[in-house]
Amino acid sequence: MLSIGGGEDSYSLSSADDAWSVADYLWNNFLGGQSNSRPLGNAILDGIDFDIEKGSSNYYAALARRLSEHSGGRKVYLSAAPQCPFPDQWLNDALSTGLFDYVWVQFYNNPPCEYSTSSPDKFKNSWNQWTSSIKAGKFYVGLPASRAAAGDGYVPSNVLISQVLPFVKSSSKYGGVMLWDGYHDVLSKYSSKIKAVSEIIFVEIIAGSL
Repeated sequence: MLSIGGGEDSYSLSSADDAWSVADYLWNNFLGGQSNSRPLGNAILDGIDFDIEKGSSNYYAALARRLSEHSGGRKVYLSAAPQCPFPDQWLNDALSTGLFDYVWVQFYNNPPCEYSTSSPDKFKNSWNQWTSSIKAGKFYVGLPASRAAAGDGYVPSNVLISQVLPFVKSSSKYGGVMLWDGYHDVLSKYSSKIKAVSEIIFVEIIAGSL
């Protein structure tokens, strides 16, 4: 998956036509299309991850629809990483299309819906709202891989295993755990500690913004 957006720099889509142009560019240069300037050579990526944290929320739904239209012999997978306060400021329109296969909700740097042992209901209510309100394939609990990886929202691995996973895994839409980020996971070995009980783990790797 190629992740677009991020928390740095400035970016936005100016119109539906702009969204279509970006979708076609992504298809031809990173997915199953053809171009003379593919940055990754012959590698064909599986899909696009929407990590939208800036700009206008307009037209990201058009981007998702156009990318989905390219699914033919080879499916274009769509994923998104919204903030846990519902609805997400930038991604709600796109997620409301029902086209997304994976949604990794960022339950960190968002105190109103982060998990804490003293008030677990705010996390539970947010998780329930996401899984009941958005039509998507699977939902993932997005967490920092260490205390240093994010300002707030770190959940110790033993607490995740004993208190968080039993609750979230009761949902048929639970897909696994997403960790931010690869560098901190290497240092903390967080994914190794939860691998046996978390089903699937995705670790995000910082490679720049598109």
